[in-house]
Amino acid sequence: MKAVVLYKSLTGTTRKAAELIAGNLQQEGWGITAVCPWSHPEMAAIQDADVVIIGSWVDGMFAFGQKPFGIGAIRHLPAINGKLAATYCTFAVNPGRTLDKLGAAVGGLGAEVVGGLALQRFKLAAHSEEFAARLVANVPLPLR
Repeated sequence: MKAVVLYKSLTGTTRKAAELIAGNLQQEGWGITAVCPWSHPEMAAIQDADVVIIGSWVDGMFAFGQKPFGIGAIRHLPAINGKLAATYCTFAVNPGRTLDKLGAAVGGLGAEVVGGLALQRFKLAAHSEEFAARLVANVPLPLR
């Protein structure tokens, strides 16, 4: 199984999560085609991957209006028809419905979204490990 991890990061937390997720998947025997910002995606890495992982940080107020930062830019990514996808968001206080919004945007690219997880920035290592474990468990058996 091969995955590409695309992220949007402001302070480095979401990038760090991307790197941790990639490392955890490699420990499970997965290949990582690239870990890169979605603003500069490696097209060959996306094409090579079986699973596309897309992450963003939570933008908005503490109690309302949360959304993935730069969600409009996702529609500029290449179509990923027929690929599996998973999403994650990093947050400090409350992710709200960010993960749902991110999953809908990624699904709009033609991918089958198989899951996602909100990663609390103060528990990044543990949540990244949980994300990878859930992803491995949710990938259909014929693809593993």
